[in-house]
Amino acid sequence: MTSAPEGTPNGVDPFRHIGLFYRDVGEYAAACAEFVEQALDAGDPALVAVPGRNGELIRGRLGAGAATVTFKDMARDGRNPGRIIPSVLLAFAGANPGRRVWIIGEPIWAGRDDIEYPACVVHEALINAAFAGREASILCPYDASALAARALADAARTHPLVGDVNATWASPAYRDPVETAAMFDLPLPDPPRDAAPYTFRGTIALPAVRAFVAEHATAAGLRDQRLEEVLVAVNELATNTAEYTDEPGMITAWVENGSFVCQLDDFGRITDPLAGRVPPTDSATRGRGLLIVNELADLVRLHHRPSGTSIRVHFGLPACPDGPGGGEGQVAAGV
Repeated sequence: MTSAPEGTPNGVDPFRHIGLFYRDVGEYAAACAEFVEQALDAGDPALVAVPGRNGELIRGRLGAGAATVTFKDMARDGRNPGRIIPSVLLAFAGANPGRRVWIIGEPIWAGRDDIEYPACVVHEALINAAFAGREASILCPYDASALAARALADAARTHPLVGDVNATWASPAYRDPVETAAMFDLPLPDPPRDAAPYTFRGTIALPAVRAFVAEHATAAGLRDQRLEEVLVAVNELATNTAEYTDEPGMITAWVENGSFVCQLDDFGRITDPLAGRVPPTDSATRGRGLLIVNELADLVRLHHRPSGTSIRVHFGLPACPDGPGGGEGQVAAGV
């Protein structure tokens, strides 16, 4: 596929975000390798962040050139879609200041669960806001033979450019990224009837919140470092509620499809669509709470209710480390 970067005259954004539609492993490997080879020919840094063995398909096509490419497993590093922009994409760009970066990022694949999918689309939309004006090319492969029709349609909404192994063109379906992300700010399914709720108010209640979560997380089977990570993440959410709202908040905990799940409901409002995705400046003393939550959790879903905000965080249990949804309701199903 042809995807050489545009220049910057006349205010043209140097950032290019391309949705690649492929139909078999041959097309996948050929198009991705060609994209990386453009970076190598230009002497630019390249990152390949794709799930599982897909990276080996690309590595095999690159031959000796693969030695200079950074590879990451998106199934691990991008398990939580909210982690991808700060901890994968921006981290790579930040490690290469003053240079154009070329990134293959594959956040949506046939094994993604329906409960993860809205967070994936929000991520794809907000890449455009996070990277606006940056010297970067990001290629996002989509398996047109396995993914549902809705996933391909949403890819066209979230990528200014789309293409196949032969060519790249402007997507007529592309929309404002913040507006598109808001379309996937969907109500969360109700917690199960046996979920345990805990209402709290103010910072004085934070130790009790941590004790409540520790009890239920331990009962679910979480231990040691993972238990500490759960407590840190939920404490960050509860602290935001205690510090920024005058009303009580509620933590609800339960086990669902191989994950320990906590949901925070409060009367606050998160107004920055990039909160938790773009790190604050080094001198900032606030603004890292959601960033920490995204780093620690396996999935974060956020919904703005008319009266406040709900944030649901998933942590895979030891027996089911590969995903919040347990593999049900995959987006591969055609619609």
